Amino acid sequence: MKNVIIIGCVFLLIGCKTKTVNGKQIGKSVEPTEMNTADEAQKNKAYELGKRVLMTCNDIKFKPFTQSEATDKVIAKSTPENIKKICVKYSLKYGLFKDLEFVEMVPNKTDNTNVFRFKALFEYTKANKEMRVTMNSENKASAISTKDWKDEFE
Repeated sequence: MKNVIIIGCVFLLIGCKTKTVNGKQIGKSVEPTEMNTADEAQKNKAYELGKRVLMTCNDIKFKPFTQSEATDKVIAKSTPENIKKICVKYSLKYGLFKDLEFVEMVPNKTDNTNVFRFKALFEYTKANKEMRVTMNSENKASAISTKDWKDEFE
């Protein structure tokens, strides 16, 4: 009986440390109080970039990303036309964008990136959206996406 409990505890510890999402090894999430200064700076940059995309929905003026802010892939996909499509849908469904609320940082050990999760706050209380900004080791946004909000990282 003792061995079963010990083995169960070992599996529990292993299961809590890392998990695989879409074939990538993801570490446990980092709370805001556990972040170092480099992570804090990356979080602030991720916040500014994510907010810039959603603020476009309010004022219809999108300032394109520069080479120092985002990777070529993100710059290519964040065209004014693509952002306008998203904004039209979100404005009708959720109202005006208000702000982003930081929830957690999830380090991705496979490709040395950090995924910053923000809860997007809109005018209508029924809005339940998430903004994810993935920052690479060069402190550039390598992915920006919105999803329906889920409490657990997937």
